[in-house]
Amino acid sequence: MLQKLFKLEMGKLLIISKGKNMKLRDIFFETISSLSSNKGRSGLTMLGIIIGICSVIVLVGVGQGSTASITSRISSLGSNLIMVMPGSTNSGGVRSAMGNAQTLNSDDAKAIVNNVSTISEIASVVNSRSQVVYKNTNTNTQVIGTEPNYADIRSIMIDTGIFITEQDIKSVSKVAVIGSTVRDDLFGEDIDPVGKTIKINKIQFKIVGLTQAKGSSSSDSTDDAIYIPLTTAQRYLTGKSSSSVSSIYIKALDEKNVNSAKTEITDLLLSRHNISDSANADFRVQTQADILSSISSVSQTLTILLGAIAGISLLVGGIGIMNMMLTTVTERTREIGLRKAIGAKRRDITIQFLSESVILTFLGGVIGIILGWSIAAILTSLGVVTSIVSWQSIVLSFGISAFVGIVFGLYPANKAAKLNPIEALRYE
Repeated sequence: MLQKLFKLEMGKLLIISKGKNMKLRDIFFETISSLSSNKGRSGLTMLGIIIGICSVIVLVGVGQGSTASITSRISSLGSNLIMVMPGSTNSGGVRSAMGNAQTLNSDDAKAIVNNVSTISEIASVVNSRSQVVYKNTNTNTQVIGTEPNYADIRSIMIDTGIFITEQDIKSVSKVAVIGSTVRDDLFGEDIDPVGKTIKINKIQFKIVGLTQAKGSSSSDSTDDAIYIPLTTAQRYLTGKSSSSVSSIYIKALDEKNVNSAKTEITDLLLSRHNISDSANADFRVQTQADILSSISSVSQTLTILLGAIAGISLLVGGIGIMNMMLTTVTERTREIGLRKAIGAKRRDITIQFLSESVILTFLGGVIGIILGWSIAAILTSLGVVTSIVSWQSIVLSFGISAFVGIVFGLYPANKAAKLNPIEALRYE
């Protein structure tokens, strides 16, 4: 029996058992031969790694893409933007939700203009969401009551017509400037809406301008908005007092003056609102740097979470590889015994089986990276999500793939190397 087995296996065993050490080339070809002898099992084993690596590439790419998209949108507003938002109020020991209180008014904006020297422009804002109708079409969108400086502060460009003027503010005019998304919803693409009349909450407004499209699809997109005079919004739409505002947008003289302007504005409003402790402020003053810092922190956490979820797939794939290798060791017990009998060292057996595990994970990793990159590109091109595949995620995927192959292949390889050659040759 031993002689028969020896003749059947001697051809390939001599290739990888020459002298004291196995050659790297011989190990590679023998590994490929062993894996290809059972293509179905090898393919199913690699599937777990492919899915895991693909998940890492796509999910991390989505996390990074979302971060880049939000950061780009915020940065486009300018590095010297300052926003004053309502905070919360404390009444009878009950604190209201942040941003819901009416704690800002037009006098606050005037005080900032008169007392803060490090700002260049300011615009008060009143926000509401309303149903807008034109003949037989309608849409629900945000209506922003504001002042002429708002367009420059928010980097809003006019495509046709004009933006809100000071005269519109003084005369409480019922005029509107609409975004491109609103135009498409109400009139259709490439239609000039200037001069047409729409109804906002059943009140007629004449369109005097159309903003240039920015391409954002977020809920606060400047494309999906209607701009009307601040005084008109306060009187007819929001139901707020004539001086109450939702927020105040401020443009500092330059980026160097942002922090000093923020400090001055904070101190001024604390004094005006008779608040001694800034922790109890009924307003918030935020800069672009503050917002970007918060978003970066959240996005990093999200990316790590998505990567951890994808890592579960890799763990499952690694367990699958270990199970397959353990099965292989059992099936090839006699072969291992014969290798040892003709001179193979324990190290040679370990390297042989470990190389099979590593090559499986390497091939699975390569396929997973290509598949993940393709899926990320398709999702981005279809506009489903923005996914950015960075070289760091590629390197991470390769590293994880190699790590999984070594860790989950080491135990079966050691088990094979520790087999007693005499007992292995007797194995039935």
